[in-house]
Amino acid sequence: MVLTIIGSLDLHDGHATGTDKTSTDGGTFECCEHPGAWGERGINVVLGFTTNGRDLMSSKEGKMLSLNAERARDRLQVIRSHLICQPNSCQPRSDVQKGLGQIFFSPVAAKVGNVAEEVRSGLAAAGVTNVEVEGPPRGLEETYRHLLTIPALQFVADLTRHFNDQVDRMLKERIRKKVELDLSGNLPTFPRKSEVRGGNWRVAPVPRRLTCRYLDLGDVTPADTDRFIKALQCDVDGIQTDFDDGHCPTWRGQLLGLHNVCRAVMGQLPGVKNISQVPILMLRPRAWNMIEHNMLVDGKEVPGPLFDFGLLMYHCATTLVAAESGPFFYLSKLEGANEARLWNYIFCWAQDKLNIPHGTVKACVLIENVLASFEMEEILYELRHHSLGLNCGIWDYSASFVNKFGHRQDFVLPDRNKYVNMQRHFLRSYMDLVVQTCHKHGAFATGGMAATILKPRDLKIITQVTSSKARELVAGVDGFMVYDMGFVPIMKKLIAPRNPNQLEKLREDVVIKPFDLLTMPSGGVTLEGLKHNIAVGVLFIESWLQGKGHYIFRGAVEDSATAEISRSQVWQWIRHRATLEDNGEVITRGLVQKLICEFVKEAVDVEGRDRETIQIAAEIFEEVVTKREFPEFLTTYLNLDHTFLAHQKQLVD
Repeated sequence: MVLTIIGSLDLHDGHATGTDKTSTDGGTFECCEHPGAWGERGINVVLGFTTNGRDLMSSKEGKMLSLNAERARDRLQVIRSHLICQPNSCQPRSDVQKGLGQIFFSPVAAKVGNVAEEVRSGLAAAGVTNVEVEGPPRGLEETYRHLLTIPALQFVADLTRHFNDQVDRMLKERIRKKVELDLSGNLPTFPRKSEVRGGNWRVAPVPRRLTCRYLDLGDVTPADTDRFIKALQCDVDGIQTDFDDGHCPTWRGQLLGLHNVCRAVMGQLPGVKNISQVPILMLRPRAWNMIEHNMLVDGKEVPGPLFDFGLLMYHCATTLVAAESGPFFYLSKLEGANEARLWNYIFCWAQDKLNIPHGTVKACVLIENVLASFEMEEILYELRHHSLGLNCGIWDYSASFVNKFGHRQDFVLPDRNKYVNMQRHFLRSYMDLVVQTCHKHGAFATGGMAATILKPRDLKIITQVTSSKARELVAGVDGFMVYDMGFVPIMKKLIAPRNPNQLEKLREDVVIKPFDLLTMPSGGVTLEGLKHNIAVGVLFIESWLQGKGHYIFRGAVEDSATAEISRSQVWQWIRHRATLEDNGEVITRGLVQKLICEFVKEAVDVEGRDRETIQIAAEIFEEVVTKREFPEFLTTYLNLDHTFLAHQKQLVD
């Protein structure tokens, strides 16, 4: 006899307990106490099981088990989530075993079946209405089963319903601010002095494992299982577990990435230690500009960050709390304090629902928008009970100037490779203000990611990256990120003599005015810089068409942040008819089209790239950089574009 799912349990406070004993065909099962951190609080569960391929729930014995209608309702999907995906439960076994603190199920006995239909019928049986979820990509049926359980989907649906209107208002407020700036010609300024700016408040203390934030790995998409495992084995303080800039949100990538995070938290990834002994997972859900096409609640697609946050919290929060390892988040692309306030409401709601103490969730806000740089104190204040500080990011931040002021001649950015870096006044002022604001209120300030790929014994590259990060440390940051794990031992030597953080460095010498943040650097445009931006933009779109969120190009990792600044600059240079330093030629649509064609030809003939894919990518890139109105986000454009979605559907099918 093979038991697939067995028994009767009560799940309370993350623990599964039971005393029921079932005997059939000579097989006996007795529930034992099990620290099931995926447990659904207060739910009684009846499990169906099979014997010799026969569904026992339709037999006389099964009907006896299903007398309790309340239990029968949640029998199948709940237990698949809460027990199958426990530590060590994914090892191949031919039967069910009972051990101290463990219940094992046999994956080989589980039927794949019509998983999507199971979800639909399970939602209906649980009384969850007006929720639609697409079926699993080929080969991810069990991942889908473990992740998208009925209680988990209900949690995401409840979260979405509770905050849908607020999210819509927030996005409309973004539009209102942009229109107001365009019509008035005004520029942002700091809010008037208030209890926030004049007060002596401090953010809440952080847990023990967050007191040292010196070195994180960046752009680690958990959909890349191999790199994710290597990151978990790396000697760093944290991992930017990325569903945003370095990740492509295909249905396959989203499910695989979320499931890999759950596996890491539950100790199920091969060669990976307990979650309390690996680097902190800094979970980075998608930004507000992204939506999840594959789940609808009340006829509307779910906001991407709510889908990611909801599933991560539901499946992982209890275990992370018990291990003093989370849940901790990065929040991307906020534009103001009102958006921080919304996230604070979301954190409070989730903590209440999951019975987690308020203030347990901690979050670091990435200041990636010029408007947010004028409300740093207000952002910290709104999240003061959940704050992990603020982070600097050079390329998304620089691209936001084109986003907000790109039609204005005064805000034309010069060649980024030659004239835009953190030593320029507007970016140095931005970092100084982040450090001063954070340390004034007891919060951490972290720098950006070194995107360079380390070449063996290349002293020039080592010197460049080390010098850049040393300047950030002198400025007072409490940490930064690297992409290449080869830099980890080098960076560890750089930070070795220092205290766990630099909160004592208050930077009272810093006095920043709006002018300091809004003055563009001088400089022109080079032909090489234009070609480089075209290449980065086209290759990023090609990468997305292949379901990948980042790629390596000319010795550096390129992700959506560098793609954003690249396509933004090309759009802006065409719009304002910038001229090339090399020969005085005006940058026109015709010139850009010519350079795109040359790049595609070289990519196919010399590099051997797939002609059809690179051609599609080039056409989309040309569309984006020649639009009359500037597309706010390249990733939004792609995620809503028919060509991209159709290409992804082909990959899934």
